Amino acid sequence: MSLETRALRPLIRSVRDEDVDQLVELNNRAVPAVSDLTPASLKELLDSALTCLVAELEGRPVGMLLCLQEGTSSYKSPNYAWVSANVPTFAYIDRIFVAEEARGQQIGEQLYKALFDHEKTAGRPFVCEVNSRPPNPGSMKFHKRLGFSEIGEMDHGDKAVVFLKREPGSEDGRQK
Repeated sequence: MSLETRALRPLIRSVRDEDVDQLVELNNRAVPAVSDLTPASLKELLDSALTCLVAELEGRPVGMLLCLQEGTSSYKSPNYAWVSANVPTFAYIDRIFVAEEARGQQIGEQLYKALFDHEKTAGRPFVCEVNSRPPNPGSMKFHKRLGFSEIGEMDHGDKAVVFLKREPGSEDGRQK
């Protein structure tokens, strides 16, 4: 990306059908931080999503945040199942990614803030997981800065995750 592009603020918007192929490509470049997708599996996730936000620069997607709510029985992720068993109501951030060439512009933070604003009247806590094996210290630091705190962990053998929760109600996620 050019220096001029780096100065632009992304447009944060809802996902569109025509985004799917580009988003699958961007998602799969972010593996193992997120699980891989096919166009069909992304469409299935979108059908179940509470919300899906896209960051767009110069007319093309450069990032995505996909969020599910409680009761999404068609989603068979063991991480989602853990959250369902341990948190009664929630907005579950299933995945977030930003294209490598667009990193360093606070796009991830802008996606999260748009989600927090979009869901502010619902009163649900926000829940996600971060890989602890392989470790993802950058993501852990990012989420803690946004007000997330640890609520549990799960070991999948070759992979392990830490579950994080951000309470609704204040800018940093702590209850007032």
